[in-house]
Amino acid sequence: MDQHRRTFLKILGGAAGVGIASQPLFRALADPPAQASDEFFVLVHASGGWDVTVGLDPRNERRGIIEPANTSVCDTSAIRHWANQVLDDGTTTTFQTLQPPGTSLRLGPAIGNLYDYADRLSVFNGLAMNTVSHPDGTYFVSTGRHLAGGKPVAASIDTMLANEFGREQLLPSVSVGFPSTFVGPHLDARVAPLRVASVATVSRVLSRGNVNTNADDRSAVTALLTQEAQDLAARSYYRDALTGFALQFQSLPRMLAPDVQPIFNASGLALAQPSFFPTPGLRFQAGAAVNCAFAVEAMKRNLVRCVSFASGSHDTHSTNYRNQLLIQQELFDTLANLLRALDATPHPTRIGARLADHTHILVVSDFCRTPQINLTSGRDHYPNGSALVISPKFRGGTSFGSADPDQLLPQDAGTFADGTRAVGPADVLATMLTAMGVDPRRYMRDGDVVRAMLRA
Repeated sequence: MDQHRRTFLKILGGAAGVGIASQPLFRALADPPAQASDEFFVLVHASGGWDVTVGLDPRNERRGIIEPANTSVCDTSAIRHWANQVLDDGTTTTFQTLQPPGTSLRLGPAIGNLYDYADRLSVFNGLAMNTVSHPDGTYFVSTGRHLAGGKPVAASIDTMLANEFGREQLLPSVSVGFPSTFVGPHLDARVAPLRVASVATVSRVLSRGNVNTNADDRSAVTALLTQEAQDLAARSYYRDALTGFALQFQSLPRMLAPDVQPIFNASGLALAQPSFFPTPGLRFQAGAAVNCAFAVEAMKRNLVRCVSFASGSHDTHSTNYRNQLLIQQELFDTLANLLRALDATPHPTRIGARLADHTHILVVSDFCRTPQINLTSGRDHYPNGSALVISPKFRGGTSFGSADPDQLLPQDAGTFADGTRAVGPADVLATMLTAMGVDPRRYMRDGDVVRAMLRA
């Protein structure tokens, strides 16, 4: 801390000084600059609580209170991996589980085209969610902490990663309905997630008419405002806010560039990434397709570090359980399209590398659905969960943790720092940070690293 800052805090008094020093803009001054990064991140929240028994942690036996997905409660006509298995009573058919060769995975029929990438999938099963509340589960999986007083108390994983790798990025973190939070120490104000309802929201903000001004006029005004902010910052005792204004003004021309604006609307993305927009259209995951297409286009231009978004419709309490398999299949198909696009897209800064070599994907949900089908042919909230990681830093074709065979509740996965217990969301996030060379304790209170899931 320099002499001027010590003097300022002394004048304000101890309590006031601590309060100001804890603000993001002041904390950012004390943190070392972020290292240049070649890594990108796509984070997905399957909102509503998905049924892991038809996707990542399949159950196809009637046992105890478990009622497996079957043809009487599911529309299986569009599910490509559904293969009938006749139960002992001969009256109901369920699905056969999938065991991709060369992996230790067991997958359900809703896995869709992601089955073809099984050797890249790293699955955490039997996550101890310890909640059946949507808000609590939603933020628990993104921060590793339960809500306190209905409010999040820690930074979300996209904010953590953006703070480490995206401070100098034009868009460190774009969040489309993802449970993003900007809470805690060591956060640079520049990495606060850009939270929008859709990528089209950004397009509307960036749109400019030429009735009163043209592009040259706007460029001149932007240059003038940038210089003015820089001049004021040079004369200011606390220059960080004004420097931030200057950086924003400098970024505006790039955001308004003709090759950038099309990536913020569905029409432009459909032209750039047609594989995400099949015909006929997706019933449930059209938004996920747009967001994945945006991620590819924004990353290949090196504009964004983290793209996070929510995929909806998983909260199947009633007869819409008939659609649960299709909801998941569409999401997993979209992720398979994402992997294909990343494989085919050159990395923007690494010559000879693909985006796939440096892109890390995490998919989580609030919790799972009950093992029994309810009276309205749906499933309710249940405190278990699964998470999916697709990353070149993780061991593919591998799963960790499990649910018990009778009740689908998490069972002990091993000995952690706090004893023998099931794996939890904080462990998944801590493992993701460690894979990227980040000390989890910089951001997280809880969570152990599951090193068995990481490549040597």
